[in-house]
Amino acid sequence: MAIITPLKTAAEQQLAEQFANIKAELPGAGAMRKLREDAFAGFEAKGLPHRRLESWRYTDLRNLVREAMPLVRRPARPQAIADRLALQTIAGRRFVTIDGVFSADDSDLTGLPEGVRARSLAEALAESSDEIAAAFTPPEVARDDSALMLNAAFAQDGVVIEIADGAELDQPIVLLALGSGASEASIVSRALIKIGAGAKVTVVELQESVGAAPVQVNHATSFVIGEGAEVEHVRMVSRQRAETVQVQSLLVELGGHASFDSVVVAVNCGVLRQQSFLRYGGEHSRAALRGINLLRKQEHSDVTLVMDHAAAHGESRELFKSIIEGEGTGVFQGKVVVRQHSQKTDGSMKSHALLLNDGATMFNKPELEIFADDVVCGHGATVAQIDGEQLFYLMARGLPRPQAEALVLAAFVGEVSDMVSDEGVREIVAREIDCWLGQREGAPKPGAA
Repeated sequence: MAIITPLKTAAEQQLAEQFANIKAELPGAGAMRKLREDAFAGFEAKGLPHRRLESWRYTDLRNLVREAMPLVRRPARPQAIADRLALQTIAGRRFVTIDGVFSADDSDLTGLPEGVRARSLAEALAESSDEIAAAFTPPEVARDDSALMLNAAFAQDGVVIEIADGAELDQPIVLLALGSGASEASIVSRALIKIGAGAKVTVVELQESVGAAPVQVNHATSFVIGEGAEVEHVRMVSRQRAETVQVQSLLVELGGHASFDSVVVAVNCGVLRQQSFLRYGGEHSRAALRGINLLRKQEHSDVTLVMDHAAAHGESRELFKSIIEGEGTGVFQGKVVVRQHSQKTDGSMKSHALLLNDGATMFNKPELEIFADDVVCGHGATVAQIDGEQLFYLMARGLPRPQAEALVLAAFVGEVSDMVSDEGVREIVAREIDCWLGQREGAPKPGAA
């Protein structure tokens, strides 16, 4: 009987060599060491995700990553890093990674509010390797994802934050992830956030690059949310080189009677895969995933999510809005899974896109997998151009066409950005949107004279 051995791409061969050379130096022992070995073995069996996999149909990572860049070992610190840190204005506790490596000097580790503990991932692995290894285990719906396997195998640092039961933070936790862009490199990191029962917290992730070199980023943020906790999450991916390829994963385990509200904004993102896997582990919980994608030139943003209703009386809401011009490409793949015993589930999923010219592209693929009979679930998707009647209304009142377009576009995505409850964070999101709209050829910022 013939034995068929799949051919490895150059990037897959390079990743195998890198893992063999670096695995002994990666933090963690015992269970973590075995988890890394198993994760990479799983990756080798599957290879880089490609278009023949249904969940990666529109983002062919095997084709995008022809060569694997070397893993960052010592992060660079150009003056632009210090400049960006000085400009960060969100009020809150700041925890900084540079090229995926935790920077204690730039983080707020002293005088933390009562009930908050923060440390680097490398430190946490040195102190409690087995406990952290358990947190790396992906949810059932994500266990075949080879990008997550790569993250588990290579993640060298990041941040671990623990919020005690009942803690209520009056300011956000800010995770600032900066890429130096000093040289072509691979950045692999993870944030683990454990939120105790009844706690209330806002977590803001800002992910930017300050340099000129393209990078390959594989980052995962994992939330474990306790009974009755309330969590707001905002992530903004911006200021990336056009050649940068990113996989950003969001993993959420939701306890009973808990809530999770997330808004993700992608602007000047290069090539970005945003994948979210959320599991309802307890009854009477609610979650909302919302997002804005602003794409131009040949930028690509793939939003792929799975809402796994594994408990009854769950509520899920998904709303994503995209504005695409040039030869940009947007993707929305949303799946709501309702398990057999998860009665009284209420789910709604929507994706809306505006295409500003003929070269822009949007793919929508919403899915429902329902195995219970007492549920209310639905989905909808639209792709359109700017409403001519709205433009006519504004122009008839004396506004030039570029300004009228900017107002219509700002209102279109404003439905999502206005859902950010923290005023300071909402202002920064609005500023990024206004900046993007203002950079359109001949288009002033909304409100400009």
